[in-house]
Amino acid sequence: MNNKFLAFFLGLALLGCNKDESPNDNNPNLLNPLISVNLNLNLPQYNLLKFPGNSLVLDGEGIRGVVIYNVNNDLYTAFELSDPNHIPNGCSKMSLNGIIASCPCTTDSNTYDIVTGQHQSNETLYPLQQYFVARNGDNIQVNN
Repeated sequence: MNNKFLAFFLGLALLGCNKDESPNDNNPNLLNPLISVNLNLNLPQYNLLKFPGNSLVLDGEGIRGVVIYNVNNDLYTAFELSDPNHIPNGCSKMSLNGIIASCPCTTDSNTYDIVTGQHQSNETLYPLQQYFVARNGDNIQVNN
């Protein structure tokens, strides 16, 4: 009898866990679009991601595009290019200059680091929406 109760409570505890929780879950401005992309680094259009310090923008993925950055060949980051501090609109797609993503909206000058996802000058604002990235051999998988 005790084993049944223990199994029941263990099952409830496991159901309460959510491995997909992220700091972006509380951002009311952005959706969490379904994304699952596999990039073969042997293809010419993705080859630059073999080298640390390079980034690649995937237009047509996520909300306003996704940027992938190679930190050190073992660590990659992937972030949404829609400014997390705006509801998506005509000016909320950010542009890149090195490792800085900038929002062109004239109402602010939001800039973010694509290595960490953090806002450059205001820690109280939302960080960039992050996607999960894993490298397996010459393939990079980006998803949420």
